[in-house]
Amino acid sequence: MKDSKTTATHDDRRWTVLSSKYLWRRPWLTVRLEHVRLANGREAPEYYVLEYPDWVNVIAITKDGEMVMIRQYRHGIGRSDYELCAGVIEQGENPEEAARRELLEETGFGGGEWTQFARLAPNPSSQTNWAYSYLAVGVEKIDTQHLDGAEDLSVHLMSKSQVLQLLRDGEIIQALMVAPLWKYFATSGML
Repeated sequence: MKDSKTTATHDDRRWTVLSSKYLWRRPWLTVRLEHVRLANGREAPEYYVLEYPDWVNVIAITKDGEMVMIRQYRHGIGRSDYELCAGVIEQGENPEEAARRELLEETGFGGGEWTQFARLAPNPSSQTNWAYSYLAVGVEKIDTQHLDGAEDLSVHLMSKSQVLQLLRDGEIIQALMVAPLWKYFATSGML
């Protein structure tokens, strides 16, 4: 088989926006309707783009080696599941500041050593935002929860093997949390 090298760039096959108008503008969701021309010359007169703020989530591990997980009801699918602590990056925050704030607000845990662990595009075909995952090692309980009005969640300390089993059993279903968790277990030698 012939070895082929590519020199693709992020602008490869870029579409041309012929027109754009906002249909809906709210803090948590903005919808844009665009008429676009594809790189091959075809046109799509009705292409919808969803503008969301950037998000963060945290793989938090305590000084005792337990993982800080939350359990929360998600109205979109009508069920409760285990998740990582997560939230929106507020205006003026960088991703790490938002991750630290979210962990403290949702769980009361903080401190430790922090590393950006992943940057994922939630749905690059139609969404404009990024999700940043952080690994926080050596966190400890330093405060109580400070939940927003629409938050109702419980905090659970679990062993790494318990969280891995939840992943294997399909009990952690949020894709932007599943991906960094699988990466964590793969790079930590637990798989």
